[in-house]
Amino acid sequence: MLRGVAGEAQAKSFSDVYDEHIWDIYGFFGYRLHSREHAEDLTQETFERALRAWRRFDPERASAKTWLLAIARNILIDHYRSDRSRQQQPFPDDAAFHQNVGFEEPHVRSLGPAPKLAAALDQLGDREREVIALRFGGDMTGAQIAELTELSVANVQQILSRSLRRLRESLDAGEGA
Repeated sequence: MLRGVAGEAQAKSFSDVYDEHIWDIYGFFGYRLHSREHAEDLTQETFERALRAWRRFDPERASAKTWLLAIARNILIDHYRSDRSRQQQPFPDDAAFHQNVGFEEPHVRSLGPAPKLAAALDQLGDREREVIALRFGGDMTGAQIAELTELSVANVQQILSRSLRRLRESLDAGEGA
């Protein structure tokens, strides 16, 4: 049980942390997974684990966002280990898929990148895809990504720069075809 004034403030703020970061966590999973259901399930699991560990959260060690994304990364690794076949499946690019998951409805927030971008992302390595997912899906800064991945800020920026250049080249080549 949480103790004292600090414990009470920490307990009250979990709902604020949830409200503030739910879309960052969901966005991260959206960039890494190609299934709305899996992204929703893993987002829920992230916040369940975070709630159970909330009393151990130390804002002096990391921001709540970085802490949550570290939990999300571990859950994603567990997900891939438990079902390696999902990691290799390409993102479907057919109309039936989009109708089944409701992408045609304007009020539904789309999951992850567009199919052409997803195909271009699949050409990148795991580390590059993870950094892109953290930056654009998780809405993290370069410094936050560096802290989470234990890379230098310069290395994160270099990975982002090279990955974005490769994505641009891939997308431009696809338009010319």
